[in-house]
Amino acid sequence: MIDFSRNHFELFGLPARFRCDTAALDRAYRTLQTEVHPDRFAAAADSERRVALQSSARVNEAYRALKDPVSRAQYLLALHGVDAMAETDTALAIDFLEHQLERREEASDAVAARDARTLDAIVAGVRAEISDREAILGELIDGAGAYESARAAVRELRFLTKLAADLDDALGALEDVA
Repeated sequence: MIDFSRNHFELFGLPARFRCDTAALDRAYRTLQTEVHPDRFAAAADSERRVALQSSARVNEAYRALKDPVSRAQYLLALHGVDAMAETDTALAIDFLEHQLERREEASDAVAARDARTLDAIVAGVRAEISDREAILGELIDGAGAYESARAAVRELRFLTKLAADLDDALGALEDVA
């Protein structure tokens, strides 16, 4: 079984970094799931089956946290005592928020006009900004160890990821109608 005291990165044998080798993460996940999957313990004693179930759940939880860049950044900051999503500090820069509001308005206009090309361009812009934020987080977390400074970039990345998902949904709806 697994050692429940290990952090997510240790569990998969990966360095605790924001820039994650997702192929190595996927391989480690599959290997661990094969070892701890509850089906392998179907004929075992109740206590072993229970531990297998808990181990499998822990592996799944760790994988989900490390696979997603926002969750991975939040987890890394938490490992260093920084709560990136503290409810007492939810502010984002005004210029960032204004830019995202403008994007949402442009997207709304594009949806109303059934303009998939414009909406696709907006999505591409958001995805480029997501890549920029991920690069910034890589430098702040992995390069400088500036965990407290990374909080704003994590918040922005989460915002942009949600925006991209919303825009993808709107684009999908436009394509379904076409």
